[in-house]
Amino acid sequence: MDQLHKFLFEGLAVRGMLVRLDGSWRELLARRTSAHDGGHAFPAPVRSLLGEMAAATCLMQSNLKFNGALILQVFGDGPVKLAVAEAQPDLSFRATAKVVDEVPPTAQLEAMLNVHGKGRCAITLDPKDRLPGQQPYQGVVPLHGDRREPLQKLSDVLEHYMLQSEQLDTKLVLAANDEIAAGLLVQRLPVTGESNLAGGVAVSRDEDQIGRNEDFNRIALLAGTLTPEELLTLEPEVVLRRLFWQEQLARFEPLTPRFACSCSRQRVGGMLRGLGRGEIDSIIAERGDVEIGCDFCGQQYHFDPVDVGELFTPGRDQPPASTVVQ
Repeated sequence: MDQLHKFLFEGLAVRGMLVRLDGSWRELLARRTSAHDGGHAFPAPVRSLLGEMAAATCLMQSNLKFNGALILQVFGDGPVKLAVAEAQPDLSFRATAKVVDEVPPTAQLEAMLNVHGKGRCAITLDPKDRLPGQQPYQGVVPLHGDRREPLQKLSDVLEHYMLQSEQLDTKLVLAANDEIAAGLLVQRLPVTGESNLAGGVAVSRDEDQIGRNEDFNRIALLAGTLTPEELLTLEPEVVLRRLFWQEQLARFEPLTPRFACSCSRQRVGGMLRGLGRGEIDSIIAERGDVEIGCDFCGQQYHFDPVDVGELFTPGRDQPPASTVVQ
């Protein structure tokens, strides 16, 4: 069952979230295998990475008071050029990757995206209703730590991002297989003068709090004992009880993440118009029609010569519906 549990540690400036993507994660993988790219599934390490990214985006989105999409991207110079996951305010999510070369079966983050140290992680907040001149907020960090050592896990990258970009101590445990994608996040609550992800701006940070809050450090140490196997196999209630049995938790009603894609024929048509009539006509001449597949959900969109003609016919030049000859 797909659920996201939010909780506070009573009397402590620490919050937590636990997500478990079950049927929605399997639906995402099934759509990829059945409909997209000739039915080819992503390599196992890429599937695992995308599952962790999907869980992470749901966790981070649920942490925001923000009406817009949270987009997590990792990109670099390895066989995986790009992996992206997106979560909406209602916790609908999607994820995909661009794989350009063979991925070793045991590859970790460095071997997939950071072969020559050029890998990056970006988090973008894209408002649904942008004001005139408003741009999405984006933060970018390299896939290495402060001492230039490569970060081998997505959880390490995101913890580093939160510390560098948002000045918040964060502990993340992420795991995914072909059945379940899951994650646990605990985070020190910001104090006055610190930045936060939803704010979109950097302000002065409280140097005395970063890394020095004993309550958070204790909770993070407990969270760090959770193994990927436990995260994937144990029910959320069992995980929280085992980890934090000595803590008083204030629990909230569980939320329900779900797989959903925002692609549409209208949006694909807009993309084709952006390419220009000449480019599209050349594809029609070569292939007879234009076929576009959504990288996220596998939905296929077909445009024949008549469809293309309608795309590039200005509305004012089209005859009224009542006069169209059938």
